Amino acid sequence: MSAVAEWEDSGPEPASPYADPHGDPYLRTRFAVPARPVTFLRRERLVRHLDQASRTPLTMVNGAAGAGKTLLVADWAAARDSVAWLTAERTDQSPGMFWAYLLQALRPRVPALPDAVGSPADPSLVTHTLLARLAAELSARERPVTVVLDEYDRVADPEIAEQLDFVLRHAGQGLRLVLVTRTEPLLPLHRYRAAGELTEIRGGELAFTPQEAAELLELHGLRLPEPAARALVERTGGWAAGLRLCALAAREDPDPQTYLKEFEADRSPVADFLLAEVLKRQSAETQDLLLRVSVLDRFCPELADTLTGRADAGPLLAGLERENAFVEHLGHGWYRLHPLFGEILRAHLRMRSPGLESELHRRAAHWLRHSGSLVETLGHGAAAGDWEFTARALVDDLAIGQLFTGLRSDELAELFSRMDPGTHGPAADLVRAARELAGCDLDRGLAHLDRARQGLQELQELTEARHASAPDDDPAGLAAARLSCALLEALAARLTGSPDRAETAGEEAGRLRSTVPAPLLDRHPELLALLLTHLGSTRLWAGRYEDARAALSTAAGAPGEASTALPREDSLGRLALIDYLTGWPGRAERRARAALTETERFGLAQPAGSGMGRLVLAAVAVDRDELDRAQALLDAAPEAHPALRDPVMAAGRAVATARLHLARGDTRAALAAVERLVPADVPSPWAEGQRALVASAAHLAAGRPETAAGLLRPVLEGHAACAVEAARAHLAAGRPAVAADLLDAVRPDAGLGPAVTVRATLLRAQVAHEAGDPARARGLVAQALREARRELLRRPFHEAGPWLRPLLDSAALRGPAAGWLTPGTASPGTLTPGTPGTPAPAPGATPLGTTPLGTTSRGTTPSASLHLGAPHLGTPSLDGSDRPPPVVEELSGRERDVLVRLAQMMSTQEIAADLYVSVNTVKTHLKSAYRKLSVNRRNEAVRRARELGLL
Repeated sequence: MSAVAEWEDSGPEPASPYADPHGDPYLRTRFAVPARPVTFLRRERLVRHLDQASRTPLTMVNGAAGAGKTLLVADWAAARDSVAWLTAERTDQSPGMFWAYLLQALRPRVPALPDAVGSPADPSLVTHTLLARLAAELSARERPVTVVLDEYDRVADPEIAEQLDFVLRHAGQGLRLVLVTRTEPLLPLHRYRAAGELTEIRGGELAFTPQEAAELLELHGLRLPEPAARALVERTGGWAAGLRLCALAAREDPDPQTYLKEFEADRSPVADFLLAEVLKRQSAETQDLLLRVSVLDRFCPELADTLTGRADAGPLLAGLERENAFVEHLGHGWYRLHPLFGEILRAHLRMRSPGLESELHRRAAHWLRHSGSLVETLGHGAAAGDWEFTARALVDDLAIGQLFTGLRSDELAELFSRMDPGTHGPAADLVRAARELAGCDLDRGLAHLDRARQGLQELQELTEARHASAPDDDPAGLAAARLSCALLEALAARLTGSPDRAETAGEEAGRLRSTVPAPLLDRHPELLALLLTHLGSTRLWAGRYEDARAALSTAAGAPGEASTALPREDSLGRLALIDYLTGWPGRAERRARAALTETERFGLAQPAGSGMGRLVLAAVAVDRDELDRAQALLDAAPEAHPALRDPVMAAGRAVATARLHLARGDTRAALAAVERLVPADVPSPWAEGQRALVASAAHLAAGRPETAAGLLRPVLEGHAACAVEAARAHLAAGRPAVAADLLDAVRPDAGLGPAVTVRATLLRAQVAHEAGDPARARGLVAQALREARRELLRRPFHEAGPWLRPLLDSAALRGPAAGWLTPGTASPGTLTPGTPGTPAPAPGATPLGTTPLGTTSRGTTPSASLHLGAPHLGTPSLDGSDRPPPVVEELSGRERDVLVRLAQMMSTQEIAADLYVSVNTVKTHLKSAYRKLSVNRRNEAVRRARELGLL
């Protein structure tokens, strides 16, 4: 039975008038619930929401044309009794006509509606008595009747809204009203909302999800993968009519999937629908406004007025938003177009007004430039083809650093890759220089930088000539351009290994900083962070560790934003390298781990950082005799960001690689790693020292101590590690007195770390041993063990030679070495890997004694190789078995970081400072780790983690 027939057969109507107040027959189709097409998709989440209509007096389904409002409510209504349906018409603008039709819709659902209620006789009015009688009759019902008013946006008379509100309030539980509308009804919604008496379904909820879109397409005989469905929903905004029209058109195409992915919106049925249903219904002024703002991703009335040249955008946009005319209010006075509508309007604009689009982009760019929206300014400037303006906007805003760091660096680089080669000026040259240097193209980058510097100098001279009476007056943008130039100069100095050039750039930046508005600097912390990182890196290359540490520490402390993630990561990695070079592997490890988290936590694409953190961790792993881990770290170290491929990075990779080869006994590969030329304007003292150290160790391993000592002679001054290695060579050459003199010059109070002092102490022990003083030798070895244990420095003991084995086997030293350096369990009263403060060996580390001291499985000497074997897990489990209880749940990376620091006897506050997190965060990680390890105290957690080989 059809919906109209059902209405006709719903019961006798003895008192029902045949004609409306005009004397015309009632149009029964207006009372019929619309039929659903066979491809209709019932969306249960919306049906469940509509079910709330039975609990609130008022329900509003509000959405744009084609949003699926009517079909949703029709499907819901068809499954329920006591639902009266009325589709509004433009003819319902008078109260009498509206209420006559509404009463007629009610009569089949309320057969007992008494004659006394009556029916309006005058199309222009309805009496208050009629409304009161109707409300009273409805309020007396045991079960409520639901009235659906479809297309209620056609009813614009405020008097009708007041009358509806009156009846709804006084009908009590006897009436439920559902409004289906494109616009906000004139009813006092705020009052219903505050009282909890309003159910709302709006455009955002009506939009199809990707899964629903895929199901809808299946009903049309089309199967679409989830990513393709997601892309289609993104393009259509989940708009129901758009999806259905696309599906119908795709069915007629030989390649439906390609059509749905690439269809031209302006040549599709969607365009016909939107142009007819939305655009052509508007006034000429509104149509012009919509076409012009279609070039914008978002807009406010002031910006829209700039594009139209009028001053009426405010009320027009507010009206379009109220009408759900595919204009969405974003808040704070900003709007945007539905994406598909905007796409169609842009195509219509190009057809109607060729050439206007570029001018609109130009106007938008200039307006946005003054409003402080740089991202949109650059986009519209580029779209307008005004590259001189676009480059100047980037430089004047002090945002040139965003070409190197942040979430938008790739996007900006791609945008400026389209810059017209004919565009000239200092700003354009600076941008070109930044792009080339960011890609590590030094020749082209430096050429553009020279032109930019010359252009800025000429501009400065011209400015001074014009403002002779006010020499301090710097025109807007010139100071920012000169500071940007200083940044690029510092980068060029870093990439070329030129410390003097970097210092000059730093001094220039220091002078210019006070001439740039402070809010501008605050808005772009990445510029100074990058500049300090470049300056610190060149100081590091020059071997000026303390000066480098000062600049890099300041950069590492920059605000924790995505824009500064790369310089913070880079600075922390280089601070870690300084710690490693000065013999502090524990500090180096902590800083290197902190560096790794900087770019990872912002999800920056690889290669996002320098990779220095992993290189330092690899070098530390070699010192700890963890060769498998070192190799894995070297393999995982990404190729550095092009702008960070400087001599420090090249030398750091060479050092880590060479030390790993030495530890494995491959002296030829070690020498090849450090002999590769690192191009730089000036040599680096520490890089030369590290090269000499590797070469000396290789010759010493080959039995050539004289050659080894000779290689180190030119780099002894100021290099304690080289002095220690030279002492080892002289001792091997039979000159213990010379070795002792060299070791005496290595002062323990010179800030040297255990990686240096442990080796020096072991050599002193060897001198004493060869001099026939076993007591002093044992004392010095015990001292070396104490220093090395906290850092897990195994490598110096492997390098020491066969004289050390008998001492380590002695009763006095067996305990301190057991568990982390040699097999076995420590004797009572000594620190062992099961005691807080001493880490356990990592997988890949070999305790001394698993292979005869002095040889390896490959027959090489220990000074150039490492013994590989199974890890020793330390003390037995608490229950007396050899197998520790399993972890119920795997520890996270951060929980392991906290446990490592617990094992180093660090306090909660120290761990928080070391990991750059809050104390509360550390406590949270501790509680989680305790739970997973089934312990309650710090020392138990460390012991259990070591037993399980987790540390």
